[in-house]
Amino acid sequence: MANVSPLLRKGAILTLDPTLGIPLGKIMLQYNPDTITRSLKPQSVGDEPDRTEILRLKGPPIETIKCEIEIDATDQLADSDATTMSLGIQPQLSLLELLLYPSSGTLIVNEVLSLFGTIEILPMESALTVFAWSNQRVTPVRITEMEITEEAFDPQLNPIRAKVSLGLRVLSVNDVGFLTPAGALYLVYQTSKEAMAQMG
Repeated sequence: MANVSPLLRKGAILTLDPTLGIPLGKIMLQYNPDTITRSLKPQSVGDEPDRTEILRLKGPPIETIKCEIEIDATDQLADSDATTMSLGIQPQLSLLELLLYPSSGTLIVNEVLSLFGTIEILPMESALTVFAWSNQRVTPVRITEMEITEEAFDPQLNPIRAKVSLGLRVLSVNDVGFLTPAGALYLVYQTSKEAMAQMG
């Protein structure tokens, strides 16, 4: 009898247009993290609510996620992939890092406009980041921290193995409102959780 192993899906980080919800990009995780740590902090009415408010909540809990992503060039180097041979895993690391950057084009345009006194400098909007981990757990997030540990290098000092520790904060309807792509994604996330609880 043949050994049948389960088909494992890969987690991903998606980027969407924050206003229209149009997909902009996808970063598939090379290996799914071995562990994901989730923390939930209730949003109660106050630090020391009175008796009438002790059971009241202001909204969904503040949920944070921590995970470690591994990136390895072994397979690509074995296949003599030209990009990996010349750059290692720098393209994959850059994809992740750029989730935290405004685009250089936006930076330049804003600087030029500010020099001409055309605009008041406003914080730049980034793409909506979505953490996809199974069909039931697709949630809008803000990356709160990213730590990259490069562990091995090729002769040109290109990194060929790295671990990326990610800190994510789930964006709830309290953060983004109901009538946004992020709000719609969050509602699906919470209603999926409620459906799971009914099964439990």
